[in-house]
Amino acid sequence: MYRERAARSVAGAVLWTRTVTPGGDGRSPAPDVLPDGCMDLLWTEGRLFVAGPDTHAYRPGISGATRFAGIRFFPGTAPAVLGVPAQELRDRRVDLADLWPSDQVRRLTERVDAAHDPAAALEAVALERGAAPPDAVLAHIVASLGAGRTVAETADSAGLGARSLHRRSLSAFGYGPKTLARVLRLQRALALARGGVPLAETAARAGYADQAHLARDVRALAGVPPTRLV
Repeated sequence: MYRERAARSVAGAVLWTRTVTPGGDGRSPAPDVLPDGCMDLLWTEGRLFVAGPDTHAYRPGISGATRFAGIRFFPGTAPAVLGVPAQELRDRRVDLADLWPSDQVRRLTERVDAAHDPAAALEAVALERGAAPPDAVLAHIVASLGAGRTVAETADSAGLGARSLHRRSLSAFGYGPKTLARVLRLQRALALARGGVPLAETAARAGYADQAHLARDVRALAGVPPTRLV
């Protein structure tokens, strides 16, 4: 079972919990995790770890664990909390002890283990590490690309050159603005299709050239055709 709610104190973040039943093959029965431009700080009993920005679908294994909690940061805000540029964590799951001092992580893990609400405890950790809303430029980049504007239009409206936009995107989001635009377009398309919009209309409204373009991009990012994903 998966549940999520808006974080109370970390702007734009989402708190989530998941309880899973181990399957015969050791994999989670939950759907693959799709690229969304975000990074997460996660907990399972006895372990804190980080999910970096994905460029393709990730299928989580459970390794005997059944309870998970996380805080999903608004795009571009996690690196300031974690102290690591996003591109260093791209397509990776990394133990927090590999990023922060091991003694500190051990104490934090014990604290979250003991918490009645592990997701809220993770939010408290993020606040202690200085979690803050994205700066104006990063927020503009996400909003512009998320609305379907081109990379060139986004750079111009943000007052950045192409190289500066690419450099800031790598550090904040883990990949360049073209990849971020594709990821956000995928999320737009999924929201439309899951809301009952036919795929041909979804493709047009989300910014794809046609339905075939939508199908190719969804398969590249999610590993399955749109009909199965929806």
